[in-house]
Amino acid sequence: MTDVTQPLASQCPALEGRDDRKSAAIAANQAKPAEGTRKVGRFAELRDIFRSPQALQGMKGADFFAGNGNPDHMPVFFLDGEAHKRRRSAIARYFTPKAITTRYHDVIENTSDYLMAELRRNGSAVLDIIAFQMAVDVTAEVVGLTEGDSRAQANRLRKMLGNKLLGNPFPPLAMIGKLWLGIQLMNFDRRDVRPAIAARRKAPREDVISHMIREGYSNRSMLIECMIYGTAGMITTRELITMASWHMLEDDALKQRYLAGSEDEQFAIIEEILRLEPVAGMLYRRIPEEGSQGTCFSLDLREANIDEEVTGPCPLALDPDRAKRMKQSGNYMSFGDGPHRCPGAQLALHETRVFLDKMLRLPGIRLAKSPRVGWDESIMGYELRDAIVTCDPA
Repeated sequence: MTDVTQPLASQCPALEGRDDRKSAAIAANQAKPAEGTRKVGRFAELRDIFRSPQALQGMKGADFFAGNGNPDHMPVFFLDGEAHKRRRSAIARYFTPKAITTRYHDVIENTSDYLMAELRRNGSAVLDIIAFQMAVDVTAEVVGLTEGDSRAQANRLRKMLGNKLLGNPFPPLAMIGKLWLGIQLMNFDRRDVRPAIAARRKAPREDVISHMIREGYSNRSMLIECMIYGTAGMITTRELITMASWHMLEDDALKQRYLAGSEDEQFAIIEEILRLEPVAGMLYRRIPEEGSQGTCFSLDLREANIDEEVTGPCPLALDPDRAKRMKQSGNYMSFGDGPHRCPGAQLALHETRVFLDKMLRLPGIRLAKSPRVGWDESIMGYELRDAIVTCDPA
């Protein structure tokens, strides 16, 4: 067993030639830049494009998500320039370190505790399901979707987000996918969003729905914003928790180092896993040119995160001391960069840290079945499903 008191970097050249990524094979087969775009993979070039004041969001779907003709109610993900800056400033208070420690700490702790207690009672759990429940409970607190049963809400969202027929090349199946999504979206609206809106109209709170009510959003715009905020926070955090758990449960030295470490050391381990295994693999930006749409760039986060100019040697090896040694942000490009950098990055890291710390301390915890690795075209990222964790029953 590796001496957990020593940084992994000190064991070089033992790291030479190692590839600790678990999603590399499927990404190599599936991660393709969108047609008509220019792929960029160098870290410095990605950073320059992300931070460029000329760069515009390249995500598809802005027309579908338009806020009932009111540009002020367009989802923040599709805005650019001053409009985006104003909206980000308005919601920034929901994602500050102070908000995480004072407003969301209890829900993070309490959700982790009841999930771990249930795991102990049953002796086993499906890892991605309990990870998703964690993400749903925390995101619901931020957004304000707290008026119903969180288990039922998680089940509804899992059905809605698990729709694999959307975009199917066979038109009848694609149509079925759209109808299924519509039914699930109406169910989400009726059971989760509208009760939350009604409650916040009577008693506003410090959450996104209360903010939207104050700003005069229509019910449709609030539903769309809830769906985008919710799915962005829930999908990505589920995969991060599951992937980090997979690494820890298959590497006892890493697990022991995590359990013995301070909070900062635990964050460093999670961020290094995320550097190797970014949940979203490709983001898009467009730089217009006079008289034309300009160039659309496919920004390859996976490739940027293993650029030796910023990672140092052995970029495919999991080395929690890497970022500190290289004086880099630990997650590198995993949350993007620039004005559109993921606003919930710190929240996702905090809930992942707490979940892992509690789960890895359970007596006899082990990975009884490794996850099935799939692919999500919408984010050009991996999906981890059906992993089983077991522990000594209470």
